[in-house]
Amino acid sequence: MTTSQICMLIAIAVYLIGMLLIGLWCSKRNNTVDDFYLGGRKLGPLVTAMSAEASDMSSWLLMGLPGLAYLSGIADAGWTAIGLAVGTYVNWLIVAKRIRCYSHVAGNAITIPDFFSNRYRDSSRLLMCISAALILIFFIPYTASGFAACGKLFASLFGIDYMTAMIVSAIVIVGYTTMGGFLAASTTDFIQSIVMTVALFIVVGFGVSVAGGFDAVAENAKSLPGYLSMVQTHDPETGTAAPYGAMKIASMFAWGLGYFGMPHILLRFMAIEDEKKLKLSRRIASSWVVISLAVAVGIGVIGLAMSSVGAVDKLAGSGSETIIVQIANLLSQNGVLAALLAGVIIAGILASTMSTADSQLLAASSSMSQNILKGVFKINMSGKTTMLIARLTLVAIAVIAIFIAKDPDSSVFGIVSFAWAGFGASFGPVVLFALFWRRSNRWGALAGMISGGAMVFIWKYLIAPMGGIWNFYELLPAFLVACIAIVVVSLLTGKPSKEITDEFDQVAAMK
Repeated sequence: MTTSQICMLIAIAVYLIGMLLIGLWCSKRNNTVDDFYLGGRKLGPLVTAMSAEASDMSSWLLMGLPGLAYLSGIADAGWTAIGLAVGTYVNWLIVAKRIRCYSHVAGNAITIPDFFSNRYRDSSRLLMCISAALILIFFIPYTASGFAACGKLFASLFGIDYMTAMIVSAIVIVGYTTMGGFLAASTTDFIQSIVMTVALFIVVGFGVSVAGGFDAVAENAKSLPGYLSMVQTHDPETGTAAPYGAMKIASMFAWGLGYFGMPHILLRFMAIEDEKKLKLSRRIASSWVVISLAVAVGIGVIGLAMSSVGAVDKLAGSGSETIIVQIANLLSQNGVLAALLAGVIIAGILASTMSTADSQLLAASSSMSQNILKGVFKINMSGKTTMLIARLTLVAIAVIAIFIAKDPDSSVFGIVSFAWAGFGASFGPVVLFALFWRRSNRWGALAGMISGGAMVFIWKYLIAPMGGIWNFYELLPAFLVACIAIVVVSLLTGKPSKEITDEFDQVAAMK
């Protein structure tokens, strides 16, 4: 192993040990199940903002999105980024305070399935059961995408076996999450957001320098037909431009709809200590998202310019997702300090992966222990036993995710996009109607949840393969179908009880 690789490993080891120590420290503050799952609703505005966005911006921020821009230009990546930025802001603006207040008033719900069940007084527990099952279904592949990113990272950089690297990374993530719970996940996410930001700007500065400056990067991009257009896309195989129609733009912009249904983000809203400070959190979160997304797209453009001058290898297919790894490897060859900085970049990639995986694992484990075992099957467990089951479930989910991610050629962006659509369509419409439509009822919520989740699978595997006008992101049609189902079924079934509408009015009156 070279000196530069040793230096990078030192930086990475320091980072990973730090995450485990935070988990150990937070474990001493988990006295109840509420503490383990929601941090006792004591998150400050800065941690709320940065942990929410770090848990959202998974490995695709530093690998998937730059890889997409590297291959086909800024249209796909750009419209996705714009949709995500708008979705982030609107979610903080209209959902954050409302769900913080409503989840507290509605039986002090500490998970999203809890909230749905309490909001609609669902004594049958159908809402809780199905929503918990959907969390398990979609979070497992989402977590797998994070593990896959870790495996790709170490395999391409150090030549370490893909499976070995993935398993070691999973052990660290599972380690600090099982020890520290939600508080550890949120605290580490805050720190990881800082590491991710530093990594982004190191890559940009070094990449532009190697490529020959901003002018050289721009000239290279301009020389590729359709590469810098938001209404065209570049075909790397033929070297020609292809049209990027309104339907395609709408489908990529629709990524923003996913925010309304992301359990790990909604939990941050529910956990903030003072809802009056959400305005500050919104400003911090929105600013960070806009900057980080723009820089991530820029890394793809810069990476391609570096390839054109021979500084890094030409990449194709899912291999384009390792462009930031290639840049870090090149940086590490410029002395000890540069190698340590390269280690920070790699730590940033790990941070983007871990900050999402820990939140997903925690949400999935809470669905099993808190919602399915206790809520649905009515198994009486002490707080200590509940936390033990949650931790064991977390480990089991991680093992399944590792199995799913065993293929090193799997696309991080592809896996994330499917899971994102699943949550966005299954939960997004239900959350919005639960918070803002007084007439919605449990049957409408149930219909929306099932139809949205089912349509994600139907569209992706049956309709989109037909091509042509049908080939667009499954989130948009699935989200619309779920909204229609909620409205139609709610109107065709009985009105909600006075107890439910009075509670809705109480929350609506809160300022």
